[in-house]
Amino acid sequence: MKELPVDKGTRVTLHFALKFQDGEVVDSTFEKEPATLEIGDENLPENFEAYLMGMTAGEQKSVEVPPEKAFGQHNPNNVQTFKRHEFSADMVLEPGVMISFADARQQELPGVVSRVEGDEVEVDFNHPLAGRTLTFDVEIIDVEPVGPAH
Repeated sequence: MKELPVDKGTRVTLHFALKFQDGEVVDSTFEKEPATLEIGDENLPENFEAYLMGMTAGEQKSVEVPPEKAFGQHNPNNVQTFKRHEFSADMVLEPGVMISFADARQQELPGVVSRVEGDEVEVDFNHPLAGRTLTFDVEIIDVEPVGPAH
C-alpha cells in the first residue's frame, strides 16, 4: 500500500502546535488527542493546509509562518473608538478584555479593548495573532481518502 499524501479529498489525523518565535505555545494538540480534519473543510486556514500538502503518515515538520500567511498584518483601520456609554454599565472595560460585537450580518466579531481613556474605549478588531510570525509544528499520524458521503 503506497502512503497516501495529504491532498484535497483526504482526511488527515495530525498533531500540531502553533508557537510564537520565543517558543510560547499558542495552541497545541501534542499533549492531547490528535486533531482530525478534512483538507478544504476550512478547519485550518488555507495557508496552513498548504504546508501539509504532500506530507504522508509519520512525517513531521516545523515551518515558520510569516504574518501574511498566518493571520495577516495588524491593520490600524481595524481599531475603532467607542464611547463608554455605548457599553452596558456593568461591563468591565480594561485593556485586554475581549468583547463580542455583532456585525452588520449578525455574525460575531470579537474585539479586544486596547485603550480606555476618559469616555473613550478603543477596541482592536484585528485577529489576536495578526502581525505575528508563528512557528507551525506538525506531525502527520494518518491520511485516508474521504469516501463519498453515504
